[in-house]
Amino acid sequence: MVESQDIERSLQMKTTRGFVLGAGGMVLLVAASVFAAKAAPEQAHKTPPKSRPRRIHPSMKPITDTPGLPRVLLIGDSISIGYTLATREMLKGKANLHRIPTNGGPTTRGLAELDKWLGKGKWDVIHFNWGLHDLKYLSTGTGKPAVPPAKGKQAIPVEQYAKNIEELVKRMKKTGAKLIFATTTPVPKGSGIRVVGDAKIYNDAALKVMKAYKVPVDDLYAFALPKLEELQRPANVHFLPEGSK
Repeated sequence: MVESQDIERSLQMKTTRGFVLGAGGMVLLVAASVFAAKAAPEQAHKTPPKSRPRRIHPSMKPITDTPGLPRVLLIGDSISIGYTLATREMLKGKANLHRIPTNGGPTTRGLAELDKWLGKGKWDVIHFNWGLHDLKYLSTGTGKPAVPPAKGKQAIPVEQYAKNIEELVKRMKKTGAKLIFATTTPVPKGSGIRVVGDAKIYNDAALKVMKAYKVPVDDLYAFALPKLEELQRPANVHFLPEGSK
């Protein structure tokens, strides 16, 4: 017969807690796994890791209005994020320049989020653009970026883009603000999920809408096109700091 002391000794390396009951020379041992026993106290006292606070781009931080100055809202994607701070500095003392607190993305995001972006305050001017996210190519079925573009299709076909832009213009006109449309900047060679020349196609569609609704145009496309090597990053739709300025 195995003595209870021998059993306990043999289990010391495998268990951390045991209950030994003897009756008529019979021993019953109930023990938990050493791994479970060790993990329990550690988990009980373990502090969950703190998530890092999300970094807010300086251009998206709320500003305090200077009383008496016009309120201007910028709506656009990362291109507009790039020029927000420089524009705000140039308009210092002339206007309160706000921007939407995110990347404006494609026109579908604009349709879904516009009311929230406009808020309840009064806007004197709304300077807006959608385009680069509409004309990019996504893989059929997955919705992921298509590289090369020939393997996918455009996120928002140009015909639908024009309809979406019109809906957005009609909604913004209800605010009473003066609207200014910024043309979509050029797509350079080698920029991955976009095709050279598509920016002009989408701009042409948008310009027909602007003409119909008498919306003036800030032609960033025409301004940047002859200076891309000087202003834009190589094989990238984004601009150098001086280019954004």
